Amino acid sequence: MAKPHLVFLHAPSVYDFRKEAILYGPISDLVPSTPIFEMYPIGFTTLAEYLERHGFRTRIVNLAVRMLKDRDFDAEAFIASLDPLAFGIDLHWLPHAQGALEVAKIVKRHHPRTPVIVGGFSASYYHLELVARREVDYVLRGDSTEEPLLQLMKALASGGALDRVANLTWRDEKGEVKVNPFTYLPPDLSHVALDYSHLVKAVVRDRDLASNIPFFNWLGYPIMAALSCRGCTQGCVTCGGSAYASRHLFGREKPAYRTPEMLAQDVKDIKRFSRGPVLLLGDLRQGGIDDARKLLSSLQGVEGEAMVELFAPASQGFLEEVVSSFPRLCLEFSLESHDPKVRRAFGKGYSNEEVEATIRHALEAGCQRLDIFFMTGLPRQTPQSVMGTIDYCGALLERFGGDGRLHPYISPLAPFLDPGSAAFEDPERHGYRLFYRTLEEHRRALLSPSWKYILNYETEWMSRAEIVDTTYEALLRLSRLKRKHDLIEAREMEAAEERIRKSQELIGEIDRLLEIEDEAQRKRGLQALKAQMDEVNFATLPQDRELALPVGWGKFKPLWIARLLVRDWWAALSGR
Repeated sequence: MAKPHLVFLHAPSVYDFRKEAILYGPISDLVPSTPIFEMYPIGFTTLAEYLERHGFRTRIVNLAVRMLKDRDFDAEAFIASLDPLAFGIDLHWLPHAQGALEVAKIVKRHHPRTPVIVGGFSASYYHLELVARREVDYVLRGDSTEEPLLQLMKALASGGALDRVANLTWRDEKGEVKVNPFTYLPPDLSHVALDYSHLVKAVVRDRDLASNIPFFNWLGYPIMAALSCRGCTQGCVTCGGSAYASRHLFGREKPAYRTPEMLAQDVKDIKRFSRGPVLLLGDLRQGGIDDARKLLSSLQGVEGEAMVELFAPASQGFLEEVVSSFPRLCLEFSLESHDPKVRRAFGKGYSNEEVEATIRHALEAGCQRLDIFFMTGLPRQTPQSVMGTIDYCGALLERFGGDGRLHPYISPLAPFLDPGSAAFEDPERHGYRLFYRTLEEHRRALLSPSWKYILNYETEWMSRAEIVDTTYEALLRLSRLKRKHDLIEAREMEAAEERIRKSQELIGEIDRLLEIEDEAQRKRGLQALKAQMDEVNFATLPQDRELALPVGWGKFKPLWIARLLVRDWWAALSGR
């Protein structure tokens, strides 16, 4: 097999998670991945397709999944066995700061002359700090780096001038840092192809299914995403992907959208070879109600589960159109708090009356499931306010939860306020106090023994300890509330309570160990707790969580993948 020109590497949040004693807490309970955040960014898919389209061969290697699935998998030996023209490492969200940099060091240890390219939101924010490190050669800034990456790969392949590569931060031969002008910011996503069949072909070509799996249990829960835009219209104060962050980091004044026709085709292509749910990323109304309706009309009666996000309350007519297009619809609505004052301070200004009207209209329209999400760690939020949110969940379930379609959730704003967000840039204005500012400080924080010390913030209204304690109490009360309304079984409630109780005990024990002055003794004590920490960390795997849609994967997993592999293998042999 010909070697790839570029190998994309996705690291676990903490590279040595199999050795380090860390209690991660409930930081990933509401996403498909585990606490090591093994799900690689959707950008890997679009970047790989774009390079392949222009003649560069690529390979995706999800190191995090491989390390999680096989405790004997030697990631360093695997990296040493590769020989591409360059390596690409994602640092999209900051929880990968430790793992991404450690993987970059390993690459340089075995391939000292092979360039390491880093990209993503967090990489863009910390681009100068990154290129000051010996293990990083290039940083591509921006939310759309398909074309700049192509320019860079052409320059590396031919020895061309690097100063012409858009959005590139790099070091020249003298070691001087160069920051090329930020000239590439596409106004739309017409150049992007979200082609998942490309991944299937890559699996066949590289004979490597394990490295391409998006997250740990994807074969059991094959959710796939459709990309509606890059950028955002919303002003959530803690989000590094908000309108504020996009404007200040990239100069993006409005999102770049895929056309309704392209997005509709993405959904149809996904459904052509997957019976798993499709998640339409971003509120469909961001690009305007006319485009949303054009998309929905072209997707009438799509088979299988679809997950659609709401960023704000929706009208009865719009919700009826969504359900008409997606008869097996799961609607996702993030309210953050029951308290409109807290919600406003977070950047969302709608009322509870509007929320409740949306819930009523969605259920009346025939929505099969409605997930509503709340958070702890928000501006103006006190412990009492969080408990008020749980009471509000109870009131909503009493009013709307009779048939089991309404599901409330709560999780902490963790582990970090995003760099580039309004709260990170001006914490005092929003009532936050930051413990870490630099990339290196966040990298070190990720090695802390519990999520209480990984948190990079506290608020005027809650300390880090109060955020942790209040989160666990809220989770406990919500679990009992869900059992009362038959949303979970008794055994699930009991398992949740046991996990919370054990987590609280471990938090206390970790705090006591951290008071020990002797470092060696402190480390021995923490290592003695590792087995218990991991039992809590990985007690609930993603496909077993209440959040996963009950769509009966076991009937066909992973037969549809096998059929595709056979089809593409036969096509390759036939020269088609």
